[in-house]
Amino acid sequence: MPDLRILKLQAQRQLKQSLVLANQFFNKEFTIPVMNFELRGQKAGVAYLQQNEIRLNPVLLVENGTAFIQQVVPHELAHLLVYQQFGHVQPHGKEWQMMMEQVLGVPAEIYHQFSTATVAKQFSYQCDCQTHLLSVRRHNAIQCNQRSYICRNCKQPLRFLPT
Repeated sequence: MPDLRILKLQAQRQLKQSLVLANQFFNKEFTIPVMNFELRGQKAGVAYLQQNEIRLNPVLLVENGTAFIQQVVPHELAHLLVYQQFGHVQPHGKEWQMMMEQVLGVPAEIYHQFSTATVAKQFSYQCDCQTHLLSVRRHNAIQCNQRSYICRNCKQPLRFLPT
């Protein structure tokens, strides 16, 4: 299992190398973003535009190492650079695609292909015909009485199965 400390340093190095490319392309100095490793759930990374911050998922970072660093860090940095250069635009629009491919030299892929099995918490629910696995979001909506779900097959409401 790769060392998280080393992967964090590699992610910071990737961020700085990508930022150099953007600085050269636009002939200006972009502010280096804050990068933290506290993102949970199934997302690999998130860019916070106004805070100039990138949050990365440490579990997916450790599980995917170099591929994660080479894909996710430039992806999230591109969002910040586009915001600083062009303002509010479509999240994965033509400006972001240009930033990824022409400036950072990375394919403009919107979704990661990393397995999320270890970070995807699911909850078991039962109807009259089968067991269903629901996401945290759907489970919480049911528990807060905001939503209810029925089975597509038997049309019966789903009942929580505590573990």
